[in-house]
Amino acid sequence: MATAKKKAKLKSLSHGRPPTAKPVRTISRTKTRTLIRTHHTLEKQRAKALADGDDAKAALLLKRIDEQGGIEGYQRASLIGQNNERGGDSSKLLMDWLEPVVSVLKERVKDGRPIRMLEVGALSVTNACSKSRLFDVERIDLNSQAEGITQEDFMERPLPRDVDEQFDIISLSLVLNYVPDPLGRGKMLLRTLEFLRSRQTSQDLQNWFPSLFLVLPASCVTNSRYMDETKLESIMSSLGYAQTKKKLSNKLVYYLWRLDAGKVKQSTVFKKEELRAGKARNNFSIVLK
Repeated sequence: MATAKKKAKLKSLSHGRPPTAKPVRTISRTKTRTLIRTHHTLEKQRAKALADGDDAKAALLLKRIDEQGGIEGYQRASLIGQNNERGGDSSKLLMDWLEPVVSVLKERVKDGRPIRMLEVGALSVTNACSKSRLFDVERIDLNSQAEGITQEDFMERPLPRDVDEQFDIISLSLVLNYVPDPLGRGKMLLRTLEFLRSRQTSQDLQNWFPSLFLVLPASCVTNSRYMDETKLESIMSSLGYAQTKKKLSNKLVYYLWRLDAGKVKQSTVFKKEELRAGKARNNFSIVLK
């Protein structure tokens, strides 16, 4: 039983992130959305069953996951769901937001001091941030299938030993929502503080870095029983983050949060509390203890 629980923990973050290889696109939009939604639901139910010690139920759920194509089927659907016709590369928006300081970033590259980026749940080595050549990018993914992306669990990654091993920006694009439980999401956000530099030494960049680029399905804040934008802002503020940029689309919500390490409120607690009633609501939430 202990072994089963350990395995569940190792796959609790971005288990099943899609590869960079492009599959044959034969899945319709409706089937793509259904497969992704079902896979997320089954994985969450399986994680709960394992946490409850119900190995029989966990095995049954794993069988259902395999019957719908397993991790490979989810990866194919996820990649199709994020191609250019259905949302595309989220880092394009980040590059648009950073346009005012591109010249400064270029100077940093020339000086051999590029801004360091950690991309968690990386899908590609050729996204907009990578192609800009403005960053020193380190890419990790729980199920990497591409050279240039290290297979690693962010929650198991060794903590930085000094400022040289920390980053100026972390990207969590459609990663946080895949963590199967609210407390795990809170732990992930809290852990970002360990990997970000406490301040930006360049005066021209102090309003931009250190920062967290966060992308979520829009429904996480617009249609959740337990989460809305006000609560998300309160959670992020308690961690020392201030919102600098935001974009809400029909499907996704994008944020850029700047970290002020001096404003972290370590004693603040956020519970799973109902904010909006309704059968059509989802259960996305974040818990901080």
